[in-house]
Order: sequence, then structure tokens, then C-alpha cells
Amino acid sequence: MSDSSTPFPDFDVFLGIDWSGARGPKLPGLQIAEAKPGNAAPGLVDPPVGRWWTRRVVLEWLIDRMARGRVLAGFDFAFAYAFGDEGAYFPGEGSQPDHAFALWDMIEGVCEVAPELYGAPFYQRDDLPWHRYFLSPRGKGDLYRFRQRKVETACAAITAPHPVMKCVGSANVGTGSLAGMRFLHHLKSRLGDDVTIWPFEAFGGGSVVVEIFPRLFFKLARANPRAWTDQTVLNRALAHYGSRPVAADWVPAREDEPDALVSAAALRALDPVPEVWQTPFCDRVATRAEGWIFGVDWSS
Repeated sequence: MSDSSTPFPDFDVFLGIDWSGARGPKLPGLQIAEAKPGNAAPGLVDPPVGRWWTRRVVLEWLIDRMARGRVLAGFDFAFAYAFGDEGAYFPGEGSQPDHAFALWDMIEGVCEVAPELYGAPFYQRDDLPWHRYFLSPRGKGDLYRFRQRKVETACAAITAPHPVMKCVGSANVGTGSLAGMRFLHHLKSRLGDDVTIWPFEAFGGGSVVVEIFPRLFFKLARANPRAWTDQTVLNRALAHYGSRPVAADWVPAREDEPDALVSAAALRALDPVPEVWQTPFCDRVATRAEGWIFGVDWSS
């Protein structure tokens, strides 16, 4: 978004989307919560068909939802890789993208034959150099290093995301982010100026997609994200973001459900705060190459 003073519209709905990069196709860990304007508790959204969402179904559902109103959607994956520390996504490679949209295009080109927007082929292919930069099930690439985007450094005092090129273990955010970047490529290709991917482009007048970090939203509310089965903890986090509590008889089945609910409430609460939207615009690396997590301040 090239102009940080651009006014944003009144959104019709706020979506917290707890993402999954698993092979799939059906993904129990992919959960969507919806908050309407006001202070009612967010609710989980069921997929239109079947019990579990797939990434392709989310894509079609979101495109349809954005055609019916202005949506602020937050996705729990990294929108790009670290760039500012080395001046490149992949230091040492001569031909490579230098901004987020080109990065998404490249990832899609490598992974396009993989179904359901799966992203692992990007670090699996031996005929390309990119696997050398990842910590993945195939091993530690010889060019893998612990790198952080500026936003990850900014929020480290509260809670720090794991490195985006880490694709192994329980804190594997890398594979989900690859699938997510494929998702953004398709969403933008389909909707064009009807959707704004923040903070990379100027507001086009329709819906907006932002990067979120549910654990951060819990921490900012002084709620323990690990106590996700405790409704008192969930309601404390919701109350911090001006939301009414969930129904007294509701019990979460998965950690991803409270993450999505709190994220939707946080998006609704943070949307009217100009500083939240303006934070990244003092740094061109954030707005062109790395992106920013919605709600993180430089001094977090």
C-alpha cells in the first residue's frame, strides 16, 4: 500500500483464518472464524461441503464472500521471506524475485502441478537451487540460516514466530507459508484490484487481506494460548478485543478454533486504529518485500 493515509472502508465482516500447509486435501487444522461489526462473539464457519475445509474450497468461498461485501481477512502464514537483512530472499542467487508478488509468482511456477496449493515441491526439487535455503524433511540446506523479517524482530519481545524457511517439526511454519503464498497468487490473479494485499499495495476499494499471528493476539491480551481448552482464557482474550464471550456450553475441539475466533475479534478491534494500518509505511522493505503482521508495532 503506497499511501498509508488512505482511508479504509467499513468492513462487513472480519475473518480470522487459521491456516494449514499440510498435504491434505482435507485439513482439520484449517479453521475460519467470522466476526460481524459490533461486539457479538465471533463464530466458526463451516465449509460449504463436507466436514473439513480444503485450501481450494477456501479460495472459492472467499472469492464469493468478497463479491458480496467488504471483507477484512487475516491469514496465519508469512506473506514473504526475510529480505532486508541480506538484500535478497535467497542470498547468492543471481536471478531471483525482489518483491513479494514476484516471489509468489515464482513459487506458483515451481509448485503448480502440486494439487490443493501444496507448497512442499519448492524445497523438494533437486533441479532448482531453492532447497539449499530450507530446513526441511530432506535435511538442512547448506545455505539455510536463521533469518527474521523486520516484523518478527519487532514483536520478539512479546512472542516470536519461527523462521519462515523452517519446514520441519511442530513449529513448522514454512510449508504453510509456501501454500499460503500460492493462495495469495491465485486470489490476486482472480480478483485483481478488488482485493488489496496489505501492506504491499494501495487500497483498491474492496476487500483487504492481512497477515496475522494468533499467538501474538493472545499474548497482547495477557492470555495463555496454550490454555486453549479453558473457556475462561478464551473469553479473557475476546474481552480484550471488545467481544462478548462464546456460548457457555461451547467447547473447542482443536487449538485452531480458539486461534481463529480470537483473530477475528482482534481484526475487528484493531481495524479502526489508524496506527495499526500505518505502522509498516516507514520502511520500504516491509511494504515491498517482507510484509507485516497486522497489529505489530515497531516498539512491540
